Amino acid sequence: MTETKLNYIAGDWVSGSSEIENRNPSDLSDLVGLFTQASASQLDDALEAATRAQAEWAAYGMERKQAVLMNIGNELMARAEELGTLLSREEGKPLAEGKGEVYRAGQFFTYYAAECLRQLGENADSVRAGVEIDVRREPVGVVAVISPWNFPTATASWKIAPALCYGNAVIWKPANATPASAVALTEIISRQDIPKGLFNLVMGAGRDVGQRLVESPRINAISFTGSVPVGRGIAMAAVQNFTKIQAEMGSKNALAVMDDADLDLAVTLALGGAFGGTGQKCTASSRLVVHEGIHDAFVEKLVAGAKAMKVGHALAAGTQMGPVVSQQQLDENLAYVELGTSEGAELACGGQRLNMETEGYYMSPGVFLNTTNAMRINREEMFAPLTSVIKVGSYDEALATVNDTNFGLTSGIVTRSIARATHFRRNARTGVVTVNLPTAGTDYHVPFGGRGDSSYGPREQGRTAAEFYTTVKTAYISAGAPE
Repeated sequence: MTETKLNYIAGDWVSGSSEIENRNPSDLSDLVGLFTQASASQLDDALEAATRAQAEWAAYGMERKQAVLMNIGNELMARAEELGTLLSREEGKPLAEGKGEVYRAGQFFTYYAAECLRQLGENADSVRAGVEIDVRREPVGVVAVISPWNFPTATASWKIAPALCYGNAVIWKPANATPASAVALTEIISRQDIPKGLFNLVMGAGRDVGQRLVESPRINAISFTGSVPVGRGIAMAAVQNFTKIQAEMGSKNALAVMDDADLDLAVTLALGGAFGGTGQKCTASSRLVVHEGIHDAFVEKLVAGAKAMKVGHALAAGTQMGPVVSQQQLDENLAYVELGTSEGAELACGGQRLNMETEGYYMSPGVFLNTTNAMRINREEMFAPLTSVIKVGSYDEALATVNDTNFGLTSGIVTRSIARATHFRRNARTGVVTVNLPTAGTDYHVPFGGRGDSSYGPREQGRTAAEFYTTVKTAYISAGAPE
């Protein structure tokens, strides 16, 4: 019998009202586990417990909090191979990527462990004589964390770690596609020196548990990563209670390849950016904006590289690209392949379902040629191992094409020109810009977020996270007259 994994609510592991199966997208015969689904009453229990525990946690000393976060981070890094294997098994990314994600998640916790000791306030003189001013940040309260399946451990960690660092309680609703990674992280957190109810795991469908969570007046802040439609719905629900919200949503990232680019470097960056994580990254290079002077040579190498990529079981040695996460995602991806060809794009390679030794959600990396920026495949986030090449005649046209989108998360340029690189850095309308690097890949100690439909609310990561996870209090103190 397969043991059903439970929710963690008010300091206890509890069964829910139903359960779901979690299967390996690389091998559908492999049952990763059964996972309980929280009921509405259990979510209410979590909300009540979190409210009580938050006040107790906020009163913990800085070093006590620091030790908790450091312990979590160190255990994640020490168990990166074990937990990374579990992550790759349930999500489908190659094993090296799964291990790297868990290790990076540990670094988020150790970074914010250090931030526990760096929470400095400000002081000022008042315009009134004999009055001093103290400005400091305090916890926002109970934070709802709603995380995606594509980075099930890292994205959750870059929300949970700062929430705890700054004295908040957390109610975490992970994506139902990757519950095993959520339970594994929760097990580590549950063993720490924290009040009962400070951290709660409530697994369940977004339309049920997630909706009730974001509508609750007991939630003080919501940190969400997911699609634009869901993010818009959460924002509409949150405003009813004036709940603070932070949303990271869609993208349509472009990598501009100029005529002076190092060709081999450009192709390497494009392949990694487009097909890493099976294209299931919010930072994926889904538009390749290529100068006509280098276009044909770039395309020849790009298509050859895509055809040569080894698609396979996530845990198999040598796999460069694993399966997509689910049947629904695969169906949506294949629908975009049909859409692209119907719009007049040329499918130079890939974009097909693959039959492998094990039954899974495999497809080959696809490259569209002869596309325009007006096509839907270049306007909508596909979240697939598909990329489009857009030919342009100049740097100015390249920059205009990069910026011609409703999104604005990441963008990049490949060039040898310092002048072009500097101009692009300053004029690309995205929250993250890269030069001679892939559009995917960010550091944990600096802000992350986008513009337009990509992001809403304060930035994530680094010290900027304090803007979301805290609230500012200004105190005026009468010093009195000296005796």
